[in-house]
Amino acid sequence: MLHCGSPLRQTFLLGLAGALLLAVGACGPSEPKGAAAPPDMRRLTDRQYHNAVADLFGSDIEIGGRTDPLVRTDGLLAVGARTARITPAGLEQYSVIAKSIAAQVTHKSRREALISCKPATLDAPDDVCAESYYKQVGKLLYRRPLREPEWQNAVKSAHDMAVASKDFYRGIATGLANMLVTPQFLFVIDDTEPDPANAGQQRLTAYAKAARLSFFLWDTTPTPELIAAAERGDLHKPGALSNIVDEMIASPRFEEGTRAFFSDFLGLEKFETLEKDSLIYKAFSNVVANDAQEELLRMITDHVISQDKDYRDLFTTRKTFLTGSLARIYRVRVERPDGAWVPHEYGPDDARAGILTTIGFNAVASHPGRSSPTLRGKAIRESLLCQHVPDPPGDVDFSLFEDPNSPNKTARQRLTAHATAPACAGCHKITDPIGLALENFDGIGKYRVDENGEKIDTSGDLDGVAYKDPQGLGRAMHENPATPACVVRRVWSYAAGRAPTNAQKELTAYLDKAFISDGYKFVSLVRRIAKSDALYAVAPPQNGVAADRRPLRTVEVQEN
Repeated sequence: MLHCGSPLRQTFLLGLAGALLLAVGACGPSEPKGAAAPPDMRRLTDRQYHNAVADLFGSDIEIGGRTDPLVRTDGLLAVGARTARITPAGLEQYSVIAKSIAAQVTHKSRREALISCKPATLDAPDDVCAESYYKQVGKLLYRRPLREPEWQNAVKSAHDMAVASKDFYRGIATGLANMLVTPQFLFVIDDTEPDPANAGQQRLTAYAKAARLSFFLWDTTPTPELIAAAERGDLHKPGALSNIVDEMIASPRFEEGTRAFFSDFLGLEKFETLEKDSLIYKAFSNVVANDAQEELLRMITDHVISQDKDYRDLFTTRKTFLTGSLARIYRVRVERPDGAWVPHEYGPDDARAGILTTIGFNAVASHPGRSSPTLRGKAIRESLLCQHVPDPPGDVDFSLFEDPNSPNKTARQRLTAHATAPACAGCHKITDPIGLALENFDGIGKYRVDENGEKIDTSGDLDGVAYKDPQGLGRAMHENPATPACVVRRVWSYAAGRAPTNAQKELTAYLDKAFISDGYKFVSLVRRIAKSDALYAVAPPQNGVAADRRPLRTVEVQEN
């Protein structure tokens, strides 16, 4: 590997390619003084909630029920979390979940391992023990030390319930359940403090930095070790912060964080509601759906983490991982068809190459009973190229496309009716030429060469680049400058919890150039953002007033 300052690197930079790098700096572009954002708060995603509970109390803690869904904003649920509210029904659901978690934590089988203090007696309150426990667990729940009123409220709740029930641990469970429904736990809050290096300005507290870093890299709450580093002030020291980032990226947990990002980036939550007509697609099942989602994530994480390859090659690679259930649809042989995952590489003459030809991508971007060039084209434009496609008008007549007696046998022929209608032409012009390249794959991603007895035409173009088949589309995606620019924008938005603003154009341009100079390496992009000053920069509240966006009050969880 070439490192900045090495003789080999210096020699390389004297060449033509080096001259291009020198235009942005021998070691890549320098970070500009990006526009800071006002402090904010973001609701935990369901995945983050589950991960936090597992890390705090154990992976065997059962969590049932569903909470208010997040609204995808600027391409990401993680950005939608910034404007999320909790409805009364959603708060009630959180309360039910919180009581269940607290009951499991204080159960006889777990209390000794999870609660460090021992009460003086089991049938009465012990405020000293309760205070010790809530201060300890509260620092992890709230991702910072508890303030005095916070732990006092928990102790009082525990005391009152222990008196009423004559059960110390029932009291502890009540106080813990109350903490689990507070904004301090359910939201990642950008707490700030005066910046000693810049008079009159604010900075994120070290604890807020720890939370931002942990949810970005690992998709979970900060560990006790990271909280301790924040307590020491290490996250305010550039050298120490850099080392912490490197250690977190080197951890196996970074793969879970990467999976979380790409699940959000690709909209894989759609698998939760994916339905296929069982009469048409007899080979499709819940097992296939689960494996198809897992194939995408294994394929991606192996490529961008284990192999540390060019992100753009995800659209052309022939390497993947399969199970027997997937292999039957892909029509390939695997050595272990018993459900185990095995690596597989498609041959040069195979139609499949890259993530756009997977079952996962094509099954999700289809209707229950047929493929959809429009949905697939829309998914590519919006998810992978960060381009907005307007919704269709409400009075569109789909009968010509859906009529089984139509003389138009292929999707290309049927879509012509929509593409020529004035109200539809604009959108179909930017989606259909892309999606039609994937018509060799039916509604579950199974390969075919004809539709209704007529050969499928997969030619098209992407932003002026013509191709003849799915592999050509993958190569066009590889070379399209919007492809890397989109993932840069989305990674930044995912890390910051908000889309870049117009005032941050210089910052996004810097990140784009850095991604290029780093060889389009995803891990390098994540590392650069995690270490950047811009990620933690704080602007004064808008209009000089701190916006109160807390969507719920602290709620007392009462016994039924």
